[in-house]
Amino acid sequence: MSFRPTMISENLIDLGRGSSSLSQVAKSSDSQSTIGKDRSCSPVSGHLRTMNGNTSATGEFDRKKLRSYSNSMMDNPEPTNDQTHDRVKYVQSLWKPPKRDDNVELMLYNSFTRRKEPFVSQQGKRVLWYTCGPTVYDASHMGHARAYISFDILRRVMSDYFNYDVVYAMNITDIDDKIIKRARIRHLMESYVKDAQSREGISKDLDLALKEYNEKVQKETDPEKRTALDHVYRTCLTSFEAFRASADPDFRSEVDAFSDPLGVYLDKRLGSTVTDNVIFSILPRFWENKFHEDMDALNVLPADILTRVSEYVPEIVQFIQKIIDNGYAYESDGSVYFETLKFDQQKNHHYAKLDPEKFGNLELLTEGEGDLTQAHGKRQAMDFALWKNSKPGEPAWDSPWGRGRPGWHIECSVMATEVLGEKLDIHAGGFDLRFPHHDNEIAQSEAYFECDSWVNYFLHAGHLTISGCKMSKSLKNFTTIQDALKQHTARQIRLMFLLHSWRGTMDYSANVMDLAVQYEKTLNEFFLTIKDLLRTSSKDQRKWAAEDLVLRDRYYAAKQEVHEALCDSVDTRRVLFVLKDGIMAATNVYIKERFAIGSQPNSSLLRHIGQFLTRMMKVFGVMESDDAIGFSVGEKGGNTEETIMPYATAIAEFREQVRQEARTLKATNILKYCDDLRDDILPNLGVRLEDREGSGAQYAVKLVDKEMLLKERAQKLKLEEEKRAEKERKKVEAEQGRLAKEKLAQTPPSELFRSQIDKFSKFDEKGLPTHDNEGKELSKGMLKKLQKQYETHDIKFKEHLASQPGLTNGVSN
Repeated sequence: MSFRPTMISENLIDLGRGSSSLSQVAKSSDSQSTIGKDRSCSPVSGHLRTMNGNTSATGEFDRKKLRSYSNSMMDNPEPTNDQTHDRVKYVQSLWKPPKRDDNVELMLYNSFTRRKEPFVSQQGKRVLWYTCGPTVYDASHMGHARAYISFDILRRVMSDYFNYDVVYAMNITDIDDKIIKRARIRHLMESYVKDAQSREGISKDLDLALKEYNEKVQKETDPEKRTALDHVYRTCLTSFEAFRASADPDFRSEVDAFSDPLGVYLDKRLGSTVTDNVIFSILPRFWENKFHEDMDALNVLPADILTRVSEYVPEIVQFIQKIIDNGYAYESDGSVYFETLKFDQQKNHHYAKLDPEKFGNLELLTEGEGDLTQAHGKRQAMDFALWKNSKPGEPAWDSPWGRGRPGWHIECSVMATEVLGEKLDIHAGGFDLRFPHHDNEIAQSEAYFECDSWVNYFLHAGHLTISGCKMSKSLKNFTTIQDALKQHTARQIRLMFLLHSWRGTMDYSANVMDLAVQYEKTLNEFFLTIKDLLRTSSKDQRKWAAEDLVLRDRYYAAKQEVHEALCDSVDTRRVLFVLKDGIMAATNVYIKERFAIGSQPNSSLLRHIGQFLTRMMKVFGVMESDDAIGFSVGEKGGNTEETIMPYATAIAEFREQVRQEARTLKATNILKYCDDLRDDILPNLGVRLEDREGSGAQYAVKLVDKEMLLKERAQKLKLEEEKRAEKERKKVEAEQGRLAKEKLAQTPPSELFRSQIDKFSKFDEKGLPTHDNEGKELSKGMLKKLQKQYETHDIKFKEHLASQPGLTNGVSN
């Protein structure tokens, strides 16, 4: 369910800048809405329950008061005392579910209702899905991976497990204020460096740029952003002193270190001179290509339909014109704005369906408009731009309202409509896009089609934190996908996401990745064991034992639990634990028990289990799917393992015969060569050879990823070296201890304690301590303890003297 605003008493939540949530009234979490749970909103649709428990009819609220408040906010961003009395309360507005299908099993968590709903597509098994793609102005980071891997998993499950025909469309935002500013600065920096004449000239500009940048730092009110900006400033300031003092003639190569302050400085003075649209297309095209490379490296399926904003400008203009014709938008000074409150006043329309708690949050609305957007000409502060009048230094296209460019929110509405039609089954994006981006998308699309339901299901991937901290490009603490892939494989990263809910907040940290790595290892070892047993077992069917039937029943029960978990809004975390604890662990115990009684495991059962786990890993994108077109090469097709394994087995068999003969002849050098083949040569070919002493099979041959084997080998050598070093350390310590004891034994008893001046200050005639280091007499208990040590040492000293020829025993008292 979504919510509709109405005005109530002043003891609720501020409307406007700073009112970021409705948590005091109707808190809603990502996992489940609290609306209707004795909070402030009645579960009865169409009614409002005020804070004192009374109900009143909804349907209308004080629009004039809200409009007056909205207008005043444009002139006075900070609310006055009078304005703080204007409050907003949200009540329910029913989500319009698609026609129910009683045969549907799949439930999906729908952001509209904040609960799991039966998934029913409009066209039977065909699913029209649109995902908000990236704004391409920088390297893709793990926040992108969080969203696009999550949606890739959902898409694969729907198509490969539930057999939906998913038409998946995604956009590339290549027209945006961030792109414009970044591209402009990049162009100005390149021109500046190219035209620079001297180190002295650059130093003068850098001096001014750093002063202006410091002013920016001092004006920043956000503590985290200010810290980040201050770090950049201080780093550049230190580098500036070195730059100014340097005499290196290659001064141009050093300017990049000052790109942040110098770029802003140049843009402020020369930004309006950049007029060629091509300049604004080079940067996004470069980063778009990098984005696709990253997605390919992560095994994310490409979109069936990919759209770019720059390719749909004429369609965007037409779309905006129809919204104007329908009475929901207006032109002002060459820009076009969506009239939010007028739209919301209509009986069949509701603004902010996804995140009604943010209704009226001007801070978020302004942030969604972009850094280069000016609010002049708006009728209401809550109105947002559909078309922006381009200023000098900004890309521009022709339109009935003058040269300009599309607003951010309108782009997705138009492109989704052009490629998927007037209604979507699924719209997906990051959790932080709910308001204002997705809520604005919904509003302008419903205004265009004059409908009250543009999307049936909204899916939002959860937040990603980095070691417990929020990730932000402005704070420069994000991890790029390329950096992540240097530390872990794409498979391990995907397993990490599979081990978490796709819609919940998750933390990207070393501990979390360790869980994924361990799961991968468990899975891989299980597959290798199954394949080896299938290769060496008899192909004949035999009578099923009672233990076989027990494992079969557990396997079937686990399969059903996997199905239920996938139906439950694609709960991959539960699936992976069922596969591990319900199938792999049980199968490993079964195999061990069968061998213990000298019986072979049931190969038919193991084959079914292995094939099921393989299928699930392919469904999740953990393993590559075979999407090749046409017939396989060879009569039976086959795969790499079927081709290579006979040769690997022949080598293993020959080696085993050589080992047996070498043992008979006690030829240790030949045994070493056999070990070298196993430990050094075969791993480089992707073959793991395991010797099995005392079991039925004398060896096991497994084909494993070469890099994994080399890492295993390196880890083994590292452990062996650590073991050797530890053994050597203990040997040295033992020798040092022996020498210390020997030296101590040579010390006369009268001198045993005299060297311990940090503990004792006075001694008797035998050398026994009588006072501690502070001059206090020792207790009787301490004197008794020291006397015992003295006597023990006296015995050892006499033994030492007796063992040395020519020494007398008369030294001791």
